[in-house]
Amino acid sequence: MPAVPVVPTVPAVPCADPLGEPFLRTRFALPARPATFLRRQRLVDHLDQALGTPLTLVNGAAGAGKTLLAADWAAGLRSPVAWLTVEAGDRRPGVFWAYVLQSLRACGAPASDAVGVPVDASGVGRGLPAALAAELSARDRPVVLVLDEYDCMTAPEVTEQLAFVLRHAGRGLRLVLVTRTEPLLPLHRYRAAGELTEIRAAELAFTPEEAAALLELHGLSLPVDAARALVDRTRGWAAGLRLSALAARESADPELYLKEFEADRSTVADFLLAEVLKGRTPEAQDLLLRVSVLKRFCPGLADALTLRTDAAPLLAGLHRENAFVEHLGHSWYQLHPLFGEILRAHLRVRLPGVEPELHRRAARWLRRSGFLPEALAHGAAADDWDFAAGALVDDLAIGRLFTGLCSDDLTQLFSPMGPEARSPAADLVRAARDLSRYDLDHGRAHLRHAEERLADDALGPADDTSRPAADAPGPAAARLSCALLEALAARLTGCPPQVEEAAEAADELRRQVPAHLLDEHPELTALLLTHLGSARLWAGRFEDARAVLTTVAGTPGGASTVLLREESMGHLALLDYLNGWLDRAERKALAALSEAERADPLRPSGPGSGSGPGSGIERLVLAAVAVDRHELGRAQALLDEAARLPSATRDPVTAAGRALVTARLLLARGKARAAVEAADPAVSTAVASPWAASHEKLVASAAHLAEGRPDSAAEVLRGISGDQPVCAVEAAALQLAAGRPRDAVDLLDGIRAEGPTGPAVAVGAALVRARVAEEAGDTVTARRLVAQALLDARRERLRRPFLGAGAWIRPLLATAPSRALAEGWLTPGPPRHGEQSRRGEPPRHAGPSRRGQRLRRGEPLRPEPLPSLLVAPELSGREHDVLERLARMMSTEEIAADLYLSVNTVKTHLKSVYRKLAVNRRGEAVRRARELRLL
Repeated sequence: MPAVPVVPTVPAVPCADPLGEPFLRTRFALPARPATFLRRQRLVDHLDQALGTPLTLVNGAAGAGKTLLAADWAAGLRSPVAWLTVEAGDRRPGVFWAYVLQSLRACGAPASDAVGVPVDASGVGRGLPAALAAELSARDRPVVLVLDEYDCMTAPEVTEQLAFVLRHAGRGLRLVLVTRTEPLLPLHRYRAAGELTEIRAAELAFTPEEAAALLELHGLSLPVDAARALVDRTRGWAAGLRLSALAARESADPELYLKEFEADRSTVADFLLAEVLKGRTPEAQDLLLRVSVLKRFCPGLADALTLRTDAAPLLAGLHRENAFVEHLGHSWYQLHPLFGEILRAHLRVRLPGVEPELHRRAARWLRRSGFLPEALAHGAAADDWDFAAGALVDDLAIGRLFTGLCSDDLTQLFSPMGPEARSPAADLVRAARDLSRYDLDHGRAHLRHAEERLADDALGPADDTSRPAADAPGPAAARLSCALLEALAARLTGCPPQVEEAAEAADELRRQVPAHLLDEHPELTALLLTHLGSARLWAGRFEDARAVLTTVAGTPGGASTVLLREESMGHLALLDYLNGWLDRAERKALAALSEAERADPLRPSGPGSGSGPGSGIERLVLAAVAVDRHELGRAQALLDEAARLPSATRDPVTAAGRALVTARLLLARGKARAAVEAADPAVSTAVASPWAASHEKLVASAAHLAEGRPDSAAEVLRGISGDQPVCAVEAAALQLAAGRPRDAVDLLDGIRAEGPTGPAVAVGAALVRARVAEEAGDTVTARRLVAQALLDARRERLRRPFLGAGAWIRPLLATAPSRALAEGWLTPGPPRHGEQSRRGEPPRHAGPSRRGQRLRRGEPLRPEPLPSLLVAPELSGREHDVLERLARMMSTEEIAADLYLSVNTVKTHLKSVYRKLAVNRRGEAVRRARELRLL
């Protein structure tokens, strides 16, 4: 090993550095803190840990507040603090160590003559670091050495010598490095040994509360919310906050200035351009300017914009130097927001007219790399609408205009697209945008244009460089998008045959596109099936509709199909209701609402998307169930909620459902004429729906009966057949009330159910036959049938058929078997067996209830029967608060926010409520609580 030359030192105390230049005292002085300096105790407390570790690193960008933080902390220490502001000239070892030794003298902890002083600026011998380390290790009290702006030190020799002194000084030295870059010291070793204190950019950033306090020091009073917005824009950057505050003081409206100030025309821009951009290599400056058009970037994308191949090392270096280039992980970066604003403005000055081309390059690179949303954004920014529309269609992503997740963003993205975009894909996007807003005329016109152009010239990939040729779906993607939009348009116009035709075409086209694209966009298939299921429901093909809707509802969980699962479950709930299954319908409707809660409550409305939690149809089903249970107030509240959703009046199935429920509610309230008017869905359709038409006839017939026109009531019912069991039994009841028992029985005998019918059908049929038997003098059969109807209805709490049956049923309900079956849910009565003893009450004498006595006297039933008199459990005040909000169909998160509780606390209360009410689900809890008069 070659001998290391010994550089002579002299013991005298020097007054100049080895170059003969006098020491600059300002480099040893703690920087002065301005009057507007904000002491942040959390950072001071963290820095106190530096007294227990050999090495401390304060690392952040220019203007992050590193120096003032370290100076404020050092000023409060009892230990001697040697402060040195490092400069570029200190890269020569002799100069650096001369200044270090002078800083020790300045703080009253001088090295002895044995250490010596450097006399040669270019180097020092190994004796000086060794002697200094030995003296420091022998100290009783450690010396804190703060090296500010240590990023100026790039000499490996100095770093090695400093690492040697730090390693051998032991507890006698606490080294604090204040720097913009990573020092060359072996930080990983100190970190692994727990001997490193670190404060980095994220911790240096101001919080909203700290920002508000800083602005107060500048004479500005800003609410914390406004301060939070400013912090978001500046990322808590100290210099940005201070410079903005100084400028805002000169503004007539400081709060508005801080909200809207133009970064590129402020002192912030001067600071960043001077501290970050100037002094960089031309390549680094060019890179920063060009990537400023991007929200995030990686080396490959940056190279596509610069047309060079040096982005990887440049970006790594800029990030390492804290040059406002933030690392996102996996080789992706982003610019500090303010720095990006300033660079974009600077780009337009330095390279005028290049911005659109940069967006085009970015769009094509992102498209090739599979980043569709970002590719679309840059295609739009470049006004390259044919590319953007082609990319959306080519990727089979047009369904995202309807799924509610990013539909609002996509609609806004394509809103500036003008007539200059003339590709079939552009027309398809226009058609989708119009149909999502229920603009059928314009939507279908654009769809025709797209199909005409596709017939002449098949749509290939969005761009010859946008996708590898082997991966291109070709014109099949555009035609599949056409089929989807055709199905939607036909659904909205109430034309099931055209929906079936579009679905068949889509089945064939799906075989012609890459399978992985269909896997990436499950919403496309789910949308097609949803439209098909809705059309089949409209056509009265209930079981066929159930098959496809069940497929959508069972689609594997995913964000892109969550709203379609919700809508399908809502349609399935309506199918159950139309088949007479109230309880099943309620459960499915509540499940649909629960599914909706997992989606964005602020999503835009549209076919297949809904608006707010739930698409509306599930609320209509719940309202219909409430009417049949004679919970009229709840039914009205649900109707009002559904009416606020746009889809309630545009989609034929939903519009018919709303008309049905509204009319039935009005009938229950005795408003027959208003019910007739409400029964018309007021939606023009190509094909009439058999069940919607039948329910409209039922309402009209009931109105005729109420107004004393039995013949007209019976005439209206012509055309209602046994193909619709629920309608058939209601029509039979109306025929019987109109004095036509034979027609009533014929209707019941002619019921041909496509699938199993629910309790509502059995109850209605039993009551019709019971009345026929009663009028024929067969009281025994009538009683048996009424008892059977009560038994079936009790499970579903189906009250309306009994309340609207008329006077003939009252004596039958007053008999002992029927009274026992009716008490507690249809009529008031004593608690069930065993409940009195639990309440400590003496058993009551068995006998007819007051309700039964009134029935015997022929008095009418109460318009809204009392709930059962079961024993109500005791709920805490907070549990009752949670239960009330549950009844308003608020989500767990909404309840937590409304009551200022955590989500986990709300879940705990819900579990307790469920246990006390002996239920397992939200809907059951609300229903049980209403029965027990807890709500």
